[in-house]
Amino acid sequence: MEIAKSDIVRSDAGRDRGKLFVVLAVEGEYLLLADGKCRKVESPKRKKRRHVLFVAADETRLSEKIKSEEKVSNSELRRTLAVYREEVQPDQEG
Repeated sequence: MEIAKSDIVRSDAGRDRGKLFVVLAVEGEYLLLADGKCRKVESPKRKKRRHVLFVAADETRLSEKIKSEEKVSNSELRRTLAVYREEVQPDQEG
């Protein structure tokens, strides 16, 4: 599957392996990734496409803002990724 702007991806290589990111931009074979905590919108991680795995296509207000190139805040990224983590890995208590 082709990775596009606003998709959620998981790092598959490097010291950030296993972390979730939102794709802010696509530059040829490179992606600009941010998670709002370690990698902020102001200084996104530049990573090769082959070093990430597609996880989900985000269809929220945040994805609309990214696609229309509006200003995105770090808290919006953190909130979106937190909601996604809860859907995928709900607490196994009880």
